[in-house]
Amino acid sequence: MADTLEFNEIYQEVKGSMNDGRLRLSRQGVIFKNSKTGKVDNIQASELAEGVWRRVALGHGLKLLTKNGHVYKYDGFRESEFDKLSDFFKAHYCLELAEKDLCVKGWNWGTVRFGGQLLSFDIGEQPVFEIPLSNVSQCTTGKNEVTLEFHQNDDAEVSLMEVRFYVPPTQEDGVDPVEAFAQNVLSKADVIQATGDAICIFRELQCLTPRGRYDIRIYPTFLHLHGKTFDYKIPYTTVLRLFLLPHKDQRQMFFVISLDPPIKQGQTRYHFLILLFSKDEDISLTLNMNEEEVEKRFEGRLTKNMSGSLYEMVSRVMKALVNRKITVPGNFQGHSGAQCITCSYKASSGLLYPLERGFIYVHKPPVHIRFDEISFVNFARGTTTTRSFDFEIETKQGTQYTFSSIEREEYGKLFDFVNAKKLNIKNRGLKEGMKQSYDEYADSDEDQHDAYLERMKEEGKIREENANDSSDGSGEETDESFNPGEEDDDVAEEFDSNASASSSSGDGDSDREDKKPAKKAKIVKDRKPRKKQPESKKGKDPNAPKRPMSAYMLWLNASREKIKSDHPGISITDLSKKAGELWKAMSKEKKEEWDRKAEDARRDYEKAMKEYSKADSHRGERSKKKKKKQEKQVKGKGDKKGATSKSSSSKSPAKGMSDSFKSKEFVSSDESSSAESKKEDSEDEGAASPAPSSEDSASGSD
Repeated sequence: MADTLEFNEIYQEVKGSMNDGRLRLSRQGVIFKNSKTGKVDNIQASELAEGVWRRVALGHGLKLLTKNGHVYKYDGFRESEFDKLSDFFKAHYCLELAEKDLCVKGWNWGTVRFGGQLLSFDIGEQPVFEIPLSNVSQCTTGKNEVTLEFHQNDDAEVSLMEVRFYVPPTQEDGVDPVEAFAQNVLSKADVIQATGDAICIFRELQCLTPRGRYDIRIYPTFLHLHGKTFDYKIPYTTVLRLFLLPHKDQRQMFFVISLDPPIKQGQTRYHFLILLFSKDEDISLTLNMNEEEVEKRFEGRLTKNMSGSLYEMVSRVMKALVNRKITVPGNFQGHSGAQCITCSYKASSGLLYPLERGFIYVHKPPVHIRFDEISFVNFARGTTTTRSFDFEIETKQGTQYTFSSIEREEYGKLFDFVNAKKLNIKNRGLKEGMKQSYDEYADSDEDQHDAYLERMKEEGKIREENANDSSDGSGEETDESFNPGEEDDDVAEEFDSNASASSSSGDGDSDREDKKPAKKAKIVKDRKPRKKQPESKKGKDPNAPKRPMSAYMLWLNASREKIKSDHPGISITDLSKKAGELWKAMSKEKKEEWDRKAEDARRDYEKAMKEYSKADSHRGERSKKKKKKQEKQVKGKGDKKGATSKSSSSKSPAKGMSDSFKSKEFVSSDESSSAESKKEDSEDEGAASPAPSSEDSASGSD
């Protein structure tokens, strides 16, 4: 039989919410690691008292009871895993994994049993539901009634806030069943009561989140923050981690307390408590306990009388009471020698600390990211200036953090740190190109070969060639569709001085035409065909061939590791300088070898580009044919509409006659024969139809 069993995607029930993580069973005990917080629950094999297997909402669950009364629940198992778990418990823990199903009768009366940290409501021998008493925030009593109130769970969409139990009266004298019930609950409930004196008090400490100055009273089981407006009581069981971080100015210290669940102020949640101390501030501290109690309780970690820097005293007391290690920055050192990096997160500037097992950003908002929850990191160029870069972190849950405006001098140190921690770098595949992109930080005045500039020039040449090809093609298309002769003819007809007068002109118009000189015809200049503006800028096609690299870039990619090995510890900027010098000093014959390779790569690119353009043109022709077909359909509908309008106009002959009628006296004698023939046609029309009235002719002359 295997010595360990591991299960992924197991859910632990904590304060009414299901936290996913990984469960590992070994000879030594049971270990559960929360995927969200990274918190580890370790149950020693010697502490296990009972194991129960039962059917739950998420499949099957495992409930473990310890000898000191604690209960741990894990859900998400498959039914087929029972035999494997049962055999493991027998072999390594000497426990029978009992099968107990919950009662689903739906009755609301039964028996309450208190066992360890659990309140169990049973019907017969089967439990209906269980309440972990650590979830109870308040317990109140009434006549034959007990009310339990629970801590609000921010992670759950719906939270159970209150349960009421009716306790029937008994005939026993001297025992009140309601009070006995309440005492059993309060003895195990998480009800914070500030009874007795504080162990010590730190007054007027500067707190960054929540902002203000607070007195911190240290009690045996909780921490009391007392401010002018707000009070917070923080149980030590909610403290996840402690951090002690030096400020970049080397004169101040941050003390960070990570909390889960967070403290609340209205709708605001504070997952971190951040205190700021000056290194120069000292304190003499006396604990409110006798020396024997101090020695027995803290086992030499604290003494009754202590003195030293304020931040040291606070961190030392918290470490002893919370019983957790204090995390400090590791061996990382930035460009300025500080153990942090100045950057911006969202809208605020702060400090990013690379730790041994994660990153922490202070202070607004505080962010802690563990290495084991990081999917990858990315080094990106700054969006506003080339003097800085961005550091992006994406977690396995898909959350992205972008720390921007990091000075370029910090890049080498941070990149080496990330490499040493073996974090996945998103652009590692483009590592060489990415490193070269930071060559632009070097001063342009220096007389050296600029690798980044060479690459940009090469890409610019190829871009211009592609632009010329595309512009030639687009010009031919516009010439085919543009007919300047037709357009000019249309405009000339509109302003033609020889055009015949319209039928609506009368005597007054003809007289005016004799007196006034004829207006000059407007000269219409030939209009140049306009190029069609692209409707929208197309994004880069991922299927398009990639541009070839220059001879220098091909040589640099092949020689980079050799340069690094010849000059260990060389920075990125110095490496590019050295490469430029080596390339300059290289003989012409060797350079020609790399030029040939670059030429081969360029030919392959041009060949691939022609095939890509050919495929693209086929797609364009198909779309043109489709467009022409749609235009024909629209035109056919328009012709039908025109035919119907003509038929409707023929039904009103009187109106058509008045528009085309010309009287004889208005026709000049020197007009051409074509005008006479038109006149005869109009006479024939007049004979065939009734003559217009005098009113109609008068309106025509007007």
